[in-house]
Amino acid sequence: MRTGLYPGTFDPVTLGHMDIIRRAITLVDELVIGVAINRDKGPLFSLDERVAMIEAECRPLAEKTGVKIRAHPFENLLIDCARDVGAQMIIRGLRAVADFEYEFQMVGMNRALDDSVETVFLMADTEHQAVASKLVKEIARLGGDVSHFVPAAVERALITKLGR
Repeated sequence: MRTGLYPGTFDPVTLGHMDIIRRAITLVDELVIGVAINRDKGPLFSLDERVAMIEAECRPLAEKTGVKIRAHPFENLLIDCARDVGAQMIIRGLRAVADFEYEFQMVGMNRALDDSVETVFLMADTEHQAVASKLVKEIARLGGDVSHFVPAAVERALITKLGR
């Protein structure tokens, strides 16, 4: 069985994330969405909220395709998380050259720690290349329309969380 790990903070999950998830499930039998506990980033949504959003958005996709998709919170090294969930590959989305530079370094470090886990890059669809959770939160904070960037349930959660 091929298991892939798609890690991120997902604060919040965007349509760009969902695009990568939809394409990643064509490569694996099981996709684990690694929801990072990153205290340094100061997430808007709690870990439980982010996991719940991922699970809610992925449930219809899993039912439709038959691919097992599950959320897995983690706070350890990415390569250790990959081992913990039995992943043979780490799946990463790329939006721009700046993403690649950072990811290239991460691949090198992960390969040094465990060369049995491959990293697979999926380019963001052109429609979602500018979408970043950080920007979505800023737009929402300032009263802008984020409906083109996040699923409808996530938009409602953002509005509620920001007290609008």
